[in-house]
Amino acid sequence: MRIFRAIHRQVSARLGGARRFLYTVFDDTNWKMTGAGSDSETGGAGIGRVDPSLPDKDWALIKAEIDECLYGPGSEVSERTRAMELGRLYLGLNEKGRQRFFRLLADEYDIDRAGLARDIAAWGELHRRPDGENRRPDSLLRAVEGELRKGLIPPRIRLLSRFNGLPEGVKFLVDMREELIPLTRGDPLLKGLDTDLKALLTGWFDVGFLELRSITWEAPASLLERFARYEAVHAIASWNDIKNRLAPPDRRCYAYFHPQMPDEPLIFVWVALVKGIAGNVQELLDTGDRPIRDPFEADTAIFYSISNAQQGLAGISFGNFLIKRVVVDLLDSYRQLTTFATLSPIPGFRGWLAERIAEEGDNLLANGELQAIIEVAKEIREDIRGIAALPFLCEQKGWHQRPEITRVLERPLLGLCARYLTKAKRGKYARNRVAHFHLSNGARMERINWLGDTSRKGLDDSLGLMINYLYPADEIEKNHEAYTDRGEIAMSAGFGKRVG
Repeated sequence: MRIFRAIHRQVSARLGGARRFLYTVFDDTNWKMTGAGSDSETGGAGIGRVDPSLPDKDWALIKAEIDECLYGPGSEVSERTRAMELGRLYLGLNEKGRQRFFRLLADEYDIDRAGLARDIAAWGELHRRPDGENRRPDSLLRAVEGELRKGLIPPRIRLLSRFNGLPEGVKFLVDMREELIPLTRGDPLLKGLDTDLKALLTGWFDVGFLELRSITWEAPASLLERFARYEAVHAIASWNDIKNRLAPPDRRCYAYFHPQMPDEPLIFVWVALVKGIAGNVQELLDTGDRPIRDPFEADTAIFYSISNAQQGLAGISFGNFLIKRVVVDLLDSYRQLTTFATLSPIPGFRGWLAERIAEEGDNLLANGELQAIIEVAKEIREDIRGIAALPFLCEQKGWHQRPEITRVLERPLLGLCARYLTKAKRGKYARNRVAHFHLSNGARMERINWLGDTSRKGLDDSLGLMINYLYPADEIEKNHEAYTDRGEIAMSAGFGKRVG
């Protein structure tokens, strides 16, 4: 008991509350681990401590424990107890030890391809036989097909599936995948492990299992702290920031939760109820004395921030369902709403612009636009030449507050941004990941907003530009099919003119 509590203190201090579950479970079920049940029921007393870096001697011990968990005798209770023991051991490993643990699962517990090949050959032999040569062709085929199905499930998936029945065991696997993902680059074996774990989690996180909640200022402080920590678009600096996004009647927040992770948001969206399509995020985030609008006077819902909260669920999409569910919920309360749009960042624009400047040089801009930029730049530095004047002006301190600079930059930057969003591709799809997300969901590009985000992050990422993606109810399905099938980007007439 002292060992478990000592480990609990040590690991909880390092990993925080998100992974406390195994130690809590151990405290609650310690009788199973200390001999109250027989060894055949509990799986023994476990293998005790291992070195945090998982050297070879401990590697062999953990492999034996995994084998016992997968192939040993015992009931469902004993299987879960062994899974808890493995989870406890994993949490006690350092970075190197966890990498070796992943390697063990990847190397030793993949599909038995030799056995699978034998089952495939047996199935082929049965399938080729004339019916007259087989007394029970259907039963034999079904039996072999059953073996094929079992053979296609790697043992590591059967092992990891056992965490589903443990308190917060699902969160444990989500966090485990978050640690695995960075290790998969250039490593096909670990990539295979990640593919299996992602497939397992995809089934568990089907949108039909998820709960949509409206989050209010009255929510527990511990939950609100998670929203502040997970916010990925517009940083939350204080409780006042959170209150400004939740307390006023013209502000909303929605999040998806999983029943086995009731205190952990999966993805969430902040909503402002306004008149007309908003074009400046600082006005929406203003914590000062902004006028509070009666939500029943609003005609537009602006989704101004969407954040994925669990990195271990990367590649498992909830966002398209989230927006559609939120629209339905808002219309239930505010039937007068007619417009649903985003106010979205444009990450990567500044990096793409640097690429184009390096490759196209002075040909990037029309001659008149370039000359106007050079003239303003020369007032600051006389020896500036050509297209170099464009990034030079964008690097000036407070450039976005200097009318002589913004006057010559606005038109060319808006045009270049439209080109980036519509012409820069990854395959047939938009290179910009935010654009790809909304276009895949059936939105259209509505309007680029000049200096829509003048925060440091907004200026660094996209020179302060933001975009509205509009979700027109009667066009969503058509837009979705055109984009996903052919890579065609839906855009408003005004946006199309800017693209040229």
